[in-house]
This record gives sequence, C-alpha cells and structure tokens, in this order.
Amino acid sequence: MYPDYLFKFTVGGHTYGPTLYGIMIAIGLLACFFVLFKYGKILHYNPDFVDFIFYDGIASIIVGFGFAALFQAFYNFIETGVFEFGGITFLGGLIGGAGCFLLLYFIFRKKYNTRLCEVITYLPCGILIAHAFGRIGCLCAGCCHGTYLGTEYVVGGIRMKGDFGWGYYVPTQLYEALFLFIMFGVISYLVLKRNFKHGLSLYLLTYGIFRFVIEFLRADHRGEFVGALSPSQFWSLIMIPLAVGVYFLHNYFLKKRAEELQKDPTGFNGAKKSEKSK
Repeated sequence: MYPDYLFKFTVGGHTYGPTLYGIMIAIGLLACFFVLFKYGKILHYNPDFVDFIFYDGIASIIVGFGFAALFQAFYNFIETGVFEFGGITFLGGLIGGAGCFLLLYFIFRKKYNTRLCEVITYLPCGILIAHAFGRIGCLCAGCCHGTYLGTEYVVGGIRMKGDFGWGYYVPTQLYEALFLFIMFGVISYLVLKRNFKHGLSLYLLTYGIFRFVIEFLRADHRGEFVGALSPSQFWSLIMIPLAVGVYFLHNYFLKKRAEELQKDPTGFNGAKKSEKSK
C-alpha cells in the first residue's frame, strides 16, 4: 500500500505532511460525529442532549487516543522493561474513551431530562464507522497486518510495508474493516428501523468474538500480555461476558425509564413526544 507522505515539508528539521493513514483517521472521526448527531435527530432525542453527546464524543476520542498510546506503552514495558511510547492499540482507546464518556455524562446528566439508557443504543454506530475507516488507514500504512507471505504474489495477499519489510501479507486490516462496515449497517438498521435497544451489547459480543479469532492471523508486533494470549485477545475475552452483563443492566434501566414515563409522559426523551410516538 502507500505508507509515505502524500507530500511533505520540513519545519525546524522535522518532516511533516499528510498520509493516507491520517486522512482515513480524519474521515472516520468526521463520520463518527455525523452519525452521533444525525441519529440523535432521527430518534427525536432532546436537541440539547444530542449536542452534549456530540461534544462528549469529541472529548472521549481525544482521551481515547491518549489511552491507546498509554496501553501500548504498558505492553511494551511488560515485554521489554522499558516504558516508552510508540504505536497505539484500539482496545486501550476504547476503554479510555468509554470511561471518559461515562464520567462526563454522570457529571452533567442533571442538566438534561434524558437517560443514558435511551441513547446508548446508537453510540456503537459511531464507534464502528470510525473504527472501520481507521482500519482502512492501517491497510494504507501497513500496520496491524496479518501473516507474512513472502516477496512473491500469493492469492489473497496484499503488498505492503509491514514488520518484515515490503512484501505480501494477509490483509487482516481489510477483513476487519469489512466486518466493521457490515456491523455498522446491521446495527444502524436495527436501531433506526426496528427500534432495537441493545446495540451496545451486540457490538461488544460480535466484535469481541471477531477480534479474538482474527488475532490468530495477525503477525505484526503487539507485545505479550497473558500467557499465549495477545493483549487484544485478553480484552476480547473480557468483552464477551461484558456484553451479557450490559444486556441485562440495560434492560433494567430501560424498564425503570418506562415506569418514569408512565408517571410523567412529558419526560419522553427530555422533550415533547414526536407525532409518531403519540
């Protein structure tokens, strides 16, 4: 693929310039913000709360990038004894970003008459679309690649510059991007057309299983963590039972919210009911 600068310039002895990886990350983030904003409007949530979710998402992504780098530095420390930054890991970013999102929500929740259980259903759609474009960026950069197949063309391989230099690799980035785009479409359809309430649980379950399996095809250096498990496989095994717990916890809060709305129908999504819901 193409990991180099599209064009470059030098400032103070340092070289800068746009790359396809950076462009795809930017597209993914813009797509995420658009989805969070648009879906909130379609589902008739409190406009002020939708704006809050939007800005909370921006802050969470910034914090998530920091945690992604921090987790990778921790993995490097476990393996080499040296705590140094270099590279990022998505699951570390997901943990840090989700923590930041929840923290800001609980700080400001009293300002809005909308419950997190009502909007959490579509939040994975934003994560999925951003992650999918990010994996295309990984394909362009040659990181997060699969098994090295050699310098000669092999059916199913894609030429890129990976940990073993230029050659043909199993394109695990492409497989994951396709999976993420498909799950984005599936969960979006269920949420927008079928009033599905458990998008987060479905995301955690399916991605946890997929990521655990595809790690067996990965050949880039990610560090060691627990026994024969890669760091991502360890967190994937956490995500699967977590999906079950989130399902039942979410059901509990949805029932509580329904009871609140029976007592006070004007509390519907923190605003007046839409014509469709009357």
